[in-house]
Amino acid sequence: MADDSNLVLKPASLQAESPPIVLASRSSARRAMLESAGIRAAYRAADVDEHAIRTTCRAQGLDADRTALELAGAKAQAMTVPPGTLVIGADQILTCNGTWFDKPTDRAQARTHLRQLRGQSHTLHTAVVMMRDGCTVWQHVARPMLHMRAFSDTFVERYLQLEGDAILSCVGCYRLEGPGIHLFSRIEGEHSAIVGLPLLPLLGALRAQGSIVQ
Repeated sequence: MADDSNLVLKPASLQAESPPIVLASRSSARRAMLESAGIRAAYRAADVDEHAIRTTCRAQGLDADRTALELAGAKAQAMTVPPGTLVIGADQILTCNGTWFDKPTDRAQARTHLRQLRGQSHTLHTAVVMMRDGCTVWQHVARPMLHMRAFSDTFVERYLQLEGDAILSCVGCYRLEGPGIHLFSRIEGEHSAIVGLPLLPLLGALRAQGSIVQ
């Protein structure tokens, strides 16, 4: 029987065969965004001391934008990849009325953070850095602003019970793709930047690097 395998239509792709892409993150939300855009990438956790980097940046007087970029760059730099690979690192810092918020260490701290943020507006400084052969070829900071409603203590307790430890990996203690959307009265900015990866600017950078068809 004749081989008819070449008659099977292969799915078209907007991504070039090279260069390969590595995302220095194990975030399921970031991975889902890239995959939904048809981007094939490898996903690896970056072994960096985020607390030490953040502390050093604060001591040097760097602002939230610059610190987020330093963190994103450190994650990209930590990857060991073949020559020519595009490595993407990303990080977020939340600021509210001059205060910087880190990811909560436990549910008790998450409760405290939520009570501090409720009824307030805060900014997510979402940084992404792209490196190639050890050099930064592109970087970007998005600044979505989110307005939390004045929810009750009863809501906080039910929300924490519902979400559990899932929010401990989220700065701000919320997942917009989940019940966290109930925390807000208004949101300004690109949804992907809030989730952790400014997708439209990133796609433009990937096109400029020849990874996506122009």
